[in-house]
Amino acid sequence: MTRTHRPCCAPATASVAVDTTPAAPAAPLAAPGPAARPRSTRGQVRLAGGEFAMGDAFGEGYPADGETPVHTVRLEPFHIDETAVTNARFAAFVKATGHVTDAERFGSSAVFHLVVAAPAADVLGNAAGAPWWINVRGAHWRRPEGARSDITGRPNHPVVHVSWNDAAAYARWAGKRLPTEAEWEYAARGGLAGRRYAWGDELTPGGRWRCNIWQGRFPHVNTAEDGHLTTAPVKSYRPNGHGLWNTAGNVWEWCSDWFSPSYYAESPAADPRGPGTGTARVLRGGSYLCHDSYCNRYRVAARSSNTPDSSSGNLGFRCANDAAVTCGSAAA
Repeated sequence: MTRTHRPCCAPATASVAVDTTPAAPAAPLAAPGPAARPRSTRGQVRLAGGEFAMGDAFGEGYPADGETPVHTVRLEPFHIDETAVTNARFAAFVKATGHVTDAERFGSSAVFHLVVAAPAADVLGNAAGAPWWINVRGAHWRRPEGARSDITGRPNHPVVHVSWNDAAAYARWAGKRLPTEAEWEYAARGGLAGRRYAWGDELTPGGRWRCNIWQGRFPHVNTAEDGHLTTAPVKSYRPNGHGLWNTAGNVWEWCSDWFSPSYYAESPAADPRGPGTGTARVLRGGSYLCHDSYCNRYRVAARSSNTPDSSSGNLGFRCANDAAVTCGSAAA
């Protein structure tokens, strides 16, 4: 089935309109962060690597996303986080380093329209082509819905409103790195070859939801049959065959690669790392906003992208690590 391309459900910073009352100006780019901590595999699983078929074998992807051709990839062993990075872990990073996220520097970030919790003066506009995304002054990882929200009671939810830059800074501090796109897909498949989802080909086996995505009429009515309107705790539903949680839905996850829709036709077979340059970084996994009518990207082969400084209420990440070195004992 050929699908019509629709914009990613995480808007780029440049696509978000503002009204005549501007957000606080962005501060100068922060100086390089602290030196990387000793390598750590805390909270990670070790995967043996090997060969797998990468890409969309069902013809269900958006052509502009470049999910084809299906191609054989060989990976060396690696480690990857069991879960997305949580609010609690990101708070520890900020406390230790004083890191200021891109959303905080820019003064605003994108919040889904049904959950905005902010004074009217903080509502600055909406995203071009995706009016359900509202640019909210003061929205960032600590206040994900705006100034009248916080993360109390959500320490084990995935951190959101993090850009690729923020994710890379955290990974360096934690003694880790971001996964390559190929590592992410191999890990997300959980050992199931050529399947549509991390658990098989049926979205709701036995009538049970296996991921946090949209149910109802997007973007106005979410019946929350899966139990969640926005983010779910990082250990919701069931882990896949490799022991990874929530590799479909919940939050988009940044990968290390630059994005190109033509990359699969030219990528090397062994440990592909993405194009050498680009303007956007790869995102994987879909989010709580994905729905077949709009963003059918909770399939394990699905890919998307965004600019490295973009943030929104459904962008998160998990980390990876090489497996060639003996595991260290440092905390991450």
